[in-house]
Amino acid sequence: MTARAIMFQGTGSNVGKSLVVAGLARALAHRGIRVAPFKPQNMSNNAAVTADGGEIGRAQALQARAARLPLSVHMNPVLLKPQSETGAQVIVQGRIWGQAGARQFQSVKRELLGFVLDSFARLKAEADIVLVEGAGSASEINLRANDIANMGFARAANVPVVLVGDIDRGGVIASLVGTKAVLEADDAKMIDGFIVNKMRGDPSLFADGMREIASRTGWAPLGLVPFLPEAARLPAEDALDLAERLDARKPEAKVKIAVPLLPRIANFDDFDPLAAEGGVDLILVKPGEPLPGDAKLIVLPGSKATIADLHAFIANGWDIDLRAHLRRGGHVLGICGGFQMLGRRIADPYGIEGPACEVAGLGLLEVETVLTGDKTLREVQGVSVPDSVPFRGYEMHVGRTTGAEMTSPVLRLGDGRVDGARSGDGRVMGTYVHGLFGDDRQRAAFIRKLGGEASGVSHEQAVEDALDRLAAHLERHLDIDGILKRAR
Repeated sequence: MTARAIMFQGTGSNVGKSLVVAGLARALAHRGIRVAPFKPQNMSNNAAVTADGGEIGRAQALQARAARLPLSVHMNPVLLKPQSETGAQVIVQGRIWGQAGARQFQSVKRELLGFVLDSFARLKAEADIVLVEGAGSASEINLRANDIANMGFARAANVPVVLVGDIDRGGVIASLVGTKAVLEADDAKMIDGFIVNKMRGDPSLFADGMREIASRTGWAPLGLVPFLPEAARLPAEDALDLAERLDARKPEAKVKIAVPLLPRIANFDDFDPLAAEGGVDLILVKPGEPLPGDAKLIVLPGSKATIADLHAFIANGWDIDLRAHLRRGGHVLGICGGFQMLGRRIADPYGIEGPACEVAGLGLLEVETVLTGDKTLREVQGVSVPDSVPFRGYEMHVGRTTGAEMTSPVLRLGDGRVDGARSGDGRVMGTYVHGLFGDDRQRAAFIRKLGGEASGVSHEQAVEDALDRLAAHLERHLDIDGILKRAR
């Protein structure tokens, strides 16, 4: 029997669609239902490596985990990875498909609908129900032509829609009612119900609001969901979410770690496990702010546009701060794009990130990088050098790095390969492997080297516990049976 499906669209970005789908996926899995997550089109530089050798958005990886499924490229068949303010790399069914400017992509979308519907059909063949997540706002009627992310997909696949609004940002009645007002009639008919998310305070104070929305739209009220602080333990997909989390400082912590917020920062969930450590004060340094002088470790993060982010790093004066940090005896770690920045030179002869060029790096490691069209996507494991601490992680990068200090690697992989480079004094390191801090053994070893003590809490178990709490929270506050009845 063909699986049913239901789609969750939002009145805007960041209203909580991703977590609603993740929580529902775990709740339905607890009920013994075979559930699969699906997002036709996503835009994020925070991605995950799939079991079938591609990449998808981090939110869909979390949702798959909630559903207890291996990651598949078909869960997110179109992934846009921004490389500038107006352009992005286009990933289709896990592989690089090309590049497109924002305006160009509007016409490209019609070519991608076939891939989207193919992936959707594949998931439906293996599940009882598919939970579909929309992108951005359902009311962006200026982008409705050729749409594959919201109503365009819902109509093409005949999937009913539940609309999610965020009361925490204010104006939720207007945003829900207004969405119906601006949608064309046939699109509005696809919406069967609504959810109001992130309620703070006494839910009874919004009972009249729920009734008013239902009366004005004709949609069924399917839940008023209170704000859940524990959701912050789950990986963020937007760098702005990460910045908000790190506003809570820990001045008493022994170890201060700073991460510059690059314009095209990628795979920033690398730092979630550090943020959860009580003994670590993790600081995301915003543009215009100096790198803190008392940090013990500065981490240059991954980047979707390494050369452009290197220019931004220097324009902020962070290169000067970084050299002062090293003179004070501090440590530096570069991950993926951050590793490339630490070298002597970065060349982009094929125009992978923009116009073909060659630029000087920060010169803190005796290596150089040539960006190539081939992309490395794989899960890895092994031990760190020289302390032999085990690790698990993943590679997701373009480019080949060579040089004298590659003979002093950071990691030894299980297949015998080595990765990364270390300076002669060991205080500057670079690696292509993401996810090191998510491995409890590696995170504890890093913190000990910096003079602190790890909590001993399992990051993986903390994520599992947070998913279970989210599922229980939605079981209490959503009409899940009503949502299931509306799926078709």
